[in-house]
Amino acid sequence: MSSVDILIPNYNYGRYLRACADSVLSQDIDDLRLLIIDNASTDGSVDVAREIATRDPRVELRLRRENLGPHSSFNEGIDWARSDYFLLLFADDFLVPGALRRAAAIMDREPDVAFTYGRDVAIRGNEPIPDINRQPVHVPYRLHQGRAFIKQFCRLGVFQIPGPSIVIRTSVQKRVGYYRTELPHSDDYDVWLRLALHGSIAELDCIQAGIRSHDANRSSELRARQIMHILHTAEAAECFFTHEGKDMPDSTYLRRLARRGIAERAYWSAVSHIQRREPGAMELLKLAFRLRPRTAILPPLGYLLRRPDTVRRFRALIGASNIVDVKMA
Repeated sequence: MSSVDILIPNYNYGRYLRACADSVLSQDIDDLRLLIIDNASTDGSVDVAREIATRDPRVELRLRRENLGPHSSFNEGIDWARSDYFLLLFADDFLVPGALRRAAAIMDREPDVAFTYGRDVAIRGNEPIPDINRQPVHVPYRLHQGRAFIKQFCRLGVFQIPGPSIVIRTSVQKRVGYYRTELPHSDDYDVWLRLALHGSIAELDCIQAGIRSHDANRSSELRARQIMHILHTAEAAECFFTHEGKDMPDSTYLRRLARRGIAERAYWSAVSHIQRREPGAMELLKLAFRLRPRTAILPPLGYLLRRPDTVRRFRALIGASNIVDVKMA
C-alpha cells in the first residue's frame, strides 16, 4: 500500500482538532504522516496539538507565533509532502474509516488519476462525528477525463465536490504548485481545475469525509451571502483561463461556457431567493444579466436540466412547499 501525507491547517478550531486528527490517525494506512500547522491560535489549540503529537510519533507540528494566513499553511504543506498521496483537511472536518485506503487503492490501480473524491456526510455545530456504516475497501468509481471535468464545472458554474474527500497524487500537486493568495475564497476551485490538466479524476461511490457547518467557517459565511460565492467562483474561472487554462486547445470556448454557467447559476439563485423572500435577489439578477444578457429575456431552463439535482429544481419552480431543500448552491 502506498504512503499518504495529511495536512491539517488550524486556527482557533481547538474544539474540533482532536476529532479531526483522530479520524486521520485511525485510518488503516501503514505509512502515514500528519502535519498540523497552527496559525497562532488563541483558543488553546496549541495544547491540543501538542497532546496529539505526544501520543503519536506520526504527527509533526508547526506552531506559529504570528498568523501568516491560510495560504501560507496550505503551501507549506505542499512543500512538506513527500508521500505518494496528499490530503488537505481542515480542522473542523473529518475522514470516515477506510477513506485513505480506498482512495489509495484506486490511484495505485489507475496511474493516470490526478485525484479522487467521494461523497460527504454533513454535521452541524458541535455535534459529535456520527457512526458511519463500514464500507468496503474496493468500491465502485467513475473516471472523469480532465477536460470533461473542467467542462462540467464550466457548464454548471460550480463544483459539487466535498473538499475534505479529495486525495491528490503528490507528484501532480507538486507540478501544479501553490494555492494562489489572490483567490482568498475560491483558491480550491482554481487548484482543482489546474489538477485536472494533469490527469483524470476518480469519483468514488461512497462516503469519504465529513463536513462540519458552523458560524465560524468560511464556507458558511459565503453561503450566507450567495452572490459573493458566485463572484468568487467567477474570479477562480477567470484566473484559471488567464493562466494555465489558456493553453487548452478550446480555452476560448470553455471560458465563454464558464461565464454562461456562472450567469445561469446566478439567475436561478435569484429565483430561489425570491421564493424564500430573502434579500439579494436583485443583485444576483443584475450579475446574471451582466454576464449573459439574454437571461433577461429567456430563462435558462437548460441549466436546470444539467444540474444533478434537477428534480428538486422543478419542485421549486412549481412552488414546492419544502423550499429550504431546493436552495440554490
